[in-house]
Amino acid sequence: MNKVYQIKRAQKAAQLLRSICTLFSGASRDDERLQGSQITRVELSDDRSRCYVFFYNAGGEEAFRETLRYLILYKPSLRAALAKEISGRYTPELEFVFDHSFEKIERLESLFEKIKEKDELD
Repeated sequence: MNKVYQIKRAQKAAQLLRSICTLFSGASRDDERLQGSQITRVELSDDRSRCYVFFYNAGGEEAFRETLRYLILYKPSLRAALAKEISGRYTPELEFVFDHSFEKIERLESLFEKIKEKDELD
């Protein structure tokens, strides 16, 4: 992949992230079943036909799966709103995914805190 393509893809992903976060925030204010989940990042497929929206839920993957049932109901309206907001020929298909990397980061931060506390005691 050339650098120009990578930059344009990253710009499109950033634009999608901003728009999806705004739309999801409004939906979660109106529907309490969506509360508790937060968008952590988005990724576009190589051909930009799919947008993977990564969510984290403090209740874990099981809580996210419960929220996913309601997120799927919002998918058509989210996609239609994105089509109006974002310029481009096509609006990518949205896929909602649980973000496992967020949990890994939290575990690492917890380990660093334990090491820091142990060093302070020694």
